[in-house]
This record gives sequence, C-alpha cells and structure tokens, in this order.
Amino acid sequence: MHKYYKTHTKFYISVDCIIFGFTEGALKLLIQERPYEPGKGLLSLIGGFVEVDESIDDAAKRVLAEFTGLDNTYMRQLGAFGDVKRDPGERVVSVVYYALINVNEYKRTIEGNARWIDIENLPSLCFDHNLMVEKALTKLKENLADEPIGMNLLPKYFTLTQLQTLHECILGTSIDKRNFRRKIMEQGYVVKTNMIDKKTSRRGASLYKFDNKS
Repeated sequence: MHKYYKTHTKFYISVDCIIFGFTEGALKLLIQERPYEPGKGLLSLIGGFVEVDESIDDAAKRVLAEFTGLDNTYMRQLGAFGDVKRDPGERVVSVVYYALINVNEYKRTIEGNARWIDIENLPSLCFDHNLMVEKALTKLKENLADEPIGMNLLPKYFTLTQLQTLHECILGTSIDKRNFRRKIMEQGYVVKTNMIDKKTSRRGASLYKFDNKS
C-alpha cells in the first residue's frame, strides 16, 4: 500500500435499498426491524456493507436479490449520504438506491420482521432513512414526467384507473381523469388490449399493457 493512503483513516461504505411496491391501490415501502446493533429493533431500510471484491452497484444488486429473490429489477442510484454522525456505530457512508418491484412477482416469504407499509403512513425510521425515502419520492415524481414507471409496479395488464391511482399515490395529489388519460395516450407508453377487467370493475373496464417498443 502506498504511504499516501496510510495517512488517511479507513471507514465503511454501505448500500441502502429503498424498495417500492404498489398494491391495494397504495404505494408501499418494504422495511424491516434492524437485526443488529446499533439500533437493533428499530425500523429500517434494507441494506448492507460493500464487500472488498464488488462494486457499489453490484453490492446493491446483491442486497436486493438476497432480500427479495428477484433479479433484473428496476433500480437506480439515488445518491450518497455521508453525514459524519449519521451512523452511531461507526463512520459509514451510505450509497442509496431505490428499486421498483411488482408485488405480484414478489412471492418469496418475507424474512424476519420485514413488512410492507403504506408510504402515506411512513413511520419513524432509524438514522437518516426517512430523509432517504423523502429524496427517493422526489426523484420518482420527477421520473413520472418521462418514464413509464408503472411498468415496474403494475401487473402485466391493468386498467387506466389503476395507472392513474399509481400516479396519484406518487404525486400525493388527485389528477383530472380526462387530462390524465389524454396525456397518457399521447405519450404512447400504453396500448389497449381486447381484454376486459371483470374483477375490479363493475362495468368491465378495458385492460391495457405497456408498449415495450416505446
């Protein structure tokens, strides 16, 4: 090791994964009770340390796969959180990612004390995890303008009402039905199928799917 590096203190790098899902007409967040000290038993995001032989992106993918059993998941880096005293255990810089998963595909039994919670009833999380979630939600709102985010959260076939409800949950406000549908169709992200929703719609609303070519 070069002597220049020896003059600097070593500290830890971790990854935290903000895992969003959408079910029962609400945006959900997957959290767990922290299994170790410091803060054992406190509500927490899903995370872990970066190993010596892996990149930060690979560490985030590993943590997400280990916890959800899902690969090839929509995941984006949110940023780094490095306040000196953010972790009472040691000096830890956390690189945060947010992931969008289809709850219908998440068939794995949730381990330990992990559970889905409604984002509108977000409890107090340990350390700076609430700030992480807040910034992730802000990013999601920005992405709605030019990304078909629902592709990662909704079932393969869905109604426009379900899609609108998802957008409203992310934005935290109601949307005019006519304007929403006109804008969605203009964007060309979704296409109408010949199928009818007979489970959640009394009138039998048309089912749509995302156009993978868009």
